Amino acid sequence: MENAREVLVIGGSRYFGKRLVARLLAAGDRVTVLSRGSSAPPPGALHLVADRNDEKSLTDALGSRTFDVVVDQVCYTPRQAALARRVFAGRTGRYVMTSTAEVYEYEDSIALVREGAVDAREIPVDLGLPWNDPEFLDRHYGEGKRQAEAVFAAAPEFPYTAVRVAHVLGGDDFTGRLEHYASRIRGGEPIAVPAANQPATYIHVEEIADFLAWAAGEDFTGPVNAASHGVLTTEELCKAVSAQLPEGKVVLQWVEVGEVSPLSFFRSYGMDNSRATRLGFTFGDVRQWLPKAVAETLGKGD
Repeated sequence: MENAREVLVIGGSRYFGKRLVARLLAAGDRVTVLSRGSSAPPPGALHLVADRNDEKSLTDALGSRTFDVVVDQVCYTPRQAALARRVFAGRTGRYVMTSTAEVYEYEDSIALVREGAVDAREIPVDLGLPWNDPEFLDRHYGEGKRQAEAVFAAAPEFPYTAVRVAHVLGGDDFTGRLEHYASRIRGGEPIAVPAANQPATYIHVEEIADFLAWAAGEDFTGPVNAASHGVLTTEELCKAVSAQLPEGKVVLQWVEVGEVSPLSFFRSYGMDNSRATRLGFTFGDVRQWLPKAVAETLGKGD
């Protein structure tokens, strides 16, 4: 295709990453997937093998290549963001970072949270923290994403957007979150949820792939929330799961403190999606696609 874009996807071999790559290819883009090589990219994409944490490995793999758009699916820390800023300066016309709703983990608001609640330009960055320690990174996932956004926001080397993704459901979900509920409902075992259980926004795996493909082709910058319309509570998730398991039983165990089930929250995780809507993206309604998402994940879909 004469006007095909050159698109690089960093980490695009599984879940909504592979769906994103498929959409870009279908649109006629020339797509390169950069990964450590543990999984092959979707058919039709070029493959570069490199460690994105190793600057020499990354620059050697890229050579002299430049891109119209880079979509970074696996930027979790400010160190990774700082390295990417150096390597891709002068190499790309647009950078799309996949961020997370977890950047709002301290914004306990009943109202849906807008992007301005977390201004990455005001977030202090500490490159000296043990970001290479998997346990530390797991405990500070939201902070890692916040600081990664802050690195890109500080005198950016290229136009960028940070897509703050709601909790993703549906398809071949590898996280095991819905299966956690399914296994307990099958056995009638207690499901630990906060006594003051708060709702959250969600997005379907196909919808976030659509969103990222759309965002790659737009020219807006800064943070943008990506979430379907509507919020769900843990009880609603359990009801949707139990509808697929008629022999099971939902037993909720209310806890004041301590560990709770995945997708159960002591604070509200609702994101306002009005910026993306104004920019032109059309979201679905979470209650419309939830039954299908649960069926897909539990292997009961079409």
